[in-house]
Amino acid sequence: MHLHIVPARTGLEWARAGVRTFLRQPVALSGMFFLFMALMSLATVVPLVGFALALGLLPTATLGMMAAAREAAAGRFARPALLFVGLRSGREKARAMGVLGLLYVLGFLLMMGASALCDGGTFAGAYVLGSRMDAQTMGAPGVQAAMWVALLLYLPLSMLFWHASALVFWHGVAPVKSLFFSFVACLRNMGAFAVYALAWTGIFVVGGLAAGLVTTLLVVSGILGSGESALATALITGVMVGTALVMAAMFFTSLYATFVACFGAPPEADDAAARQDHDAIK
Repeated sequence: MHLHIVPARTGLEWARAGVRTFLRQPVALSGMFFLFMALMSLATVVPLVGFALALGLLPTATLGMMAAAREAAAGRFARPALLFVGLRSGREKARAMGVLGLLYVLGFLLMMGASALCDGGTFAGAYVLGSRMDAQTMGAPGVQAAMWVALLLYLPLSMLFWHASALVFWHGVAPVKSLFFSFVACLRNMGAFAVYALAWTGIFVVGGLAAGLVTTLLVVSGILGSGESALATALITGVMVGTALVMAAMFFTSLYATFVACFGAPPEADDAAARQDHDAIK
């Protein structure tokens, strides 16, 4: 395993690779992402520990999306079982993925704790517990500062975990070491990741505008009836939310391209083992 330093323009190719791979199997990859989101949502309803449980699943689910992207890029069908490949490839890897999940929960709670220093925990409570904030509360200087602190701290947290699950699964790196290697890879390739972020921002903006234009035309043409009717509102909301979820699935599909560019393609032996496990749990 060697870290590769790539030019900034590579970030644009990562985004393109994600879109191309997604379009090879849009139904399978969308379905896997929707399953991913559904499991996260179900986890949050568990009393007391639901939010932490959902956060702890994120590294495993991210690895599943990357494994699915690799299968799709190679012309193989990305089955939903791949979403759990990190937990179904032996006790050692499952334990390592569990450690990563725990570390992610701790890192996220530390981030929220730091933001609570600005507003006494108003923003953290709303984010973690789902409590509502009115417009006046959201506009308060302390809450605004807490939001910015959380946003700024989320960047290094993301860098720590961006490649971590893939390094643990495909290269057998210890969880704590994987965080270090992931952070260094993101830092050394910051230019490419900046272009990658800008590319995805553009994709989301264009996709949102396109969805909005389509729904507006349907309302104006009378196909959806009155724009204020319950049916029209539901359909417009469905189109906008569906578009956002599909674009998010594309984004998660592109994560595999960033890993390959930074660390190279996973070893063939590990890939074959993953496919063997994949076939065993079909």
